[in-house]
Amino acid sequence: MCGLSGEVRFDGRRPDLAAVERMTDVLEPRGPDGRGAWSQGAVALGHRRLKIIDLSERGAQPMTDAQLGLTAVFNGCVYNHRELRRRLEGLGHRFFSDSDTEVVVKAYAQWGWECVEFLVGMFAFAMVEHHTGRVVLGRDRLGIKPLYVTEDGERLRFASSLPALLAGGGVDTSLDPVALHQYLSWHGTVPAPRTVLNGVRKVPPATVRVVERDGSHRDHCYWQPSYTRHSELGEDPVLWREAVHDALRTAVRRRTVADVPLGVLLSGGLDSSIIVALLAEEGQEDVATFAMGFEAENGEEGDEFAYSAMVARRFSTDHHQFMIPSDRLPSALEAAIGAMSEPMVSHDAVAFHMLSEQVSKEVKVVLCGQGADEVFAGYHWYPQIAAANRRDVDEAYATAYFDRTHPDLTAMLDPGFAVGHDASTDFVRTHMTASGAETALDAALRMDVHALMPDDPVKRVDNMTMAWGLEARVPFLDHELVELAAACPPRLKLAQGGKAVLKDIGRTLLPREVVDRPKGYFPVPAVRNMAEPVLVRVRDALTAPEARRRGVFDQDFVEQLLAHPNSRRTKRGANTLWQVASLEIWLQAHGVR
Repeated sequence: MCGLSGEVRFDGRRPDLAAVERMTDVLEPRGPDGRGAWSQGAVALGHRRLKIIDLSERGAQPMTDAQLGLTAVFNGCVYNHRELRRRLEGLGHRFFSDSDTEVVVKAYAQWGWECVEFLVGMFAFAMVEHHTGRVVLGRDRLGIKPLYVTEDGERLRFASSLPALLAGGGVDTSLDPVALHQYLSWHGTVPAPRTVLNGVRKVPPATVRVVERDGSHRDHCYWQPSYTRHSELGEDPVLWREAVHDALRTAVRRRTVADVPLGVLLSGGLDSSIIVALLAEEGQEDVATFAMGFEAENGEEGDEFAYSAMVARRFSTDHHQFMIPSDRLPSALEAAIGAMSEPMVSHDAVAFHMLSEQVSKEVKVVLCGQGADEVFAGYHWYPQIAAANRRDVDEAYATAYFDRTHPDLTAMLDPGFAVGHDASTDFVRTHMTASGAETALDAALRMDVHALMPDDPVKRVDNMTMAWGLEARVPFLDHELVELAAACPPRLKLAQGGKAVLKDIGRTLLPREVVDRPKGYFPVPAVRNMAEPVLVRVRDALTAPEARRRGVFDQDFVEQLLAHPNSRRTKRGANTLWQVASLEIWLQAHGVR
């Protein structure tokens, strides 16, 4: 896991090496173990390395193969790199390192941009062809690894984080009204290709972008499950349980590939507990597990230690738990927001950031349970959507999932930032009416897994862990597991309050108290309930001169929120004041004027 950056010129000038240096500097937390740079002709690359595979300097980046005429920077992990290496050796390739990055270089030489179809893992990369000047940007199927771009007619820049691009300079930092609409509709989520800034875009998941010397480019989307019933497993719940169990075993086993110790973020919920159980099945002993909790606030509990401890005892893990006092939250908020590539609303970003700080002192790789609720329909709003007719799923989705209606959203904003149409519903409608996805639930899960999830839980985990040089791996987003789940009949996911097939597996592995408990979250009560230290920071941000100059939100609306901090909630119960403040605090933290 690493951080990458680069610039490509289209105007005949040399790349701005100082700008690439500044971008690379910002990425240091993602890659504290090494730094590299490379420049040739119109292209410059920068890299920060986190040593996970091949700890020697032979795995350093940017990586050049002079014989092949290729240079690459890579972020992520190719879990099947050893198998691919053997295949490529059989095709005549010779290797100088044991790194997965070199496997990607050789695979590109063998198969061109279609090499991504052979990669099992999470990744973002830039590949430079020396002789043609072509630059190829690639991103993994589920968007687990980020890749941001900014471009004009003269140059293209790319990086693993949006703040890195800001450090390079020359970015249009005006707010994108459509992205702002999405942010206020979907709990802070802005799906690719947009970001909240007009001048920065994201390479979408499962996409390879081929950039030619003249600046023209074309995108290739190389993967998309159909979400239709095409499996020979039929409707048999036993066959599906066995198939998903086998796929999960493979997914977890793949994610143990590392030359450093690994652990598990163990919340005590079903998903992370299954991961611990499957590691035990694989013979992993004394696995390090980590749990975090917060002090209760307004009667709301802030930890689930009882469940995580129960799982830790069952599997004899080396368990660590951390209780965070509320008075640490103001400084923790600042640090977490500083680590965000884009503004985020979910409270547990703070928890993940603080937990990652502690975990990074013990291990460099962790497995976590993110993605299971989207892939296997674990959230409480899915039954409501599933009950809709397939042709009406966009309306059902908006009713069940959106934070607020378009008129209510517009009333929050200064007129200069409002769009004249319901941009978020338009986005959903486009996705829902695409071919495939047999049922309303299929369409909703396809939307969540492939459009929204990469820019909410997945991005959150990447940003918060990588801020401490900690690599997070997500077995439930193994692409073969996702393909299998997409074909699974909806009723086998919706039963038992959601994630039925996972609960059936859990009952063969875990204490029943863990499987049958009410669904938990990663609560941060002091944020959800606007405890005084948090409220002071929020008030400071929203009344700051730069906030008033920016004028994103209607001032009367902001004053009402500050006067009654817990009075307005989204349809899912999130604090509206926090959603508004998160955006402004992020903009201020990253110097956006």
